[in-house]
Amino acid sequence: MSRYERTGVVKKDDLQIPDEERLEEGPVVVMECVENIPCNPCVEACSFGAVEMEEITDTPDVDFDTCTGCGLCVTECPGLAIFVIDCSYSEEKCVVTVPYEYLSIPDEGDEVMALDKKGEKVEKAEVTSVRKSGKTYAITLEVDKENVWNVRGLEVIE
Repeated sequence: MSRYERTGVVKKDDLQIPDEERLEEGPVVVMECVENIPCNPCVEACSFGAVEMEEITDTPDVDFDTCTGCGLCVTECPGLAIFVIDCSYSEEKCVVTVPYEYLSIPDEGDEVMALDKKGEKVEKAEVTSVRKSGKTYAITLEVDKENVWNVRGLEVIE
């Protein structure tokens, strides 16, 4: 039994992640898809061919050298398991794009509470971008570089 199956929380060590050099080059997707279920909208959404699956029940593989970090796959994932990380943003900050399907919708420039995978508060973050595709929003947050692997959601501050 994997750690994910025991705890229900995906950890960085459970993932296929880009190396530090690639992270510093610009935006790139991180797939936190760990279930072997029939699903492939991420493959169809990627017009660059960076996301691949041999079988429809495989977890997706990302070619980090091909991925542009455009984020089209973020809003197509029914499991809300895809994120974009950009650590080329600044020396101290990164941006992370998270899928979001709640009300209320934050606006660009708003301060929100960044949340971890358990829904626990990590830090206050600024919304740098809001994009919608279908019912899912892709919300980009500026976070401290040390928290980029923890932030996976947000809570609007009323």
